[in-house]
Amino acid sequence: MQDFRYIDNIVTLQLDGKSCIGCGNCVTVCPHRIFGLTERKAEITDRDACMECGACAKNCPVGAISVNPGVGCAAEIMAQWVNKLAGRKIIDGCC
Repeated sequence: MQDFRYIDNIVTLQLDGKSCIGCGNCVTVCPHRIFGLTERKAEITDRDACMECGACAKNCPVGAISVNPGVGCAAEIMAQWVNKLAGRKIIDGCC
């Protein structure tokens, strides 16, 4: 799913670094690999690559991550990815 992006500076993703316990779940579950760990704390490395699927927030045991799934139109991004893999013509348009 690399190279698929939505609209820059619109993502609702928030990370409370003070609450983060450094478990790495967000790094593991994020399909776009936008999280990294530095000194046992999560950090957002590419905020605009977030498709707002919500996997990170659902898997954070301390609630340090919040995101409003669907705002970034994850379904459209995933459909484009599947169509590209299937060799189908990609038609622009969302929601």
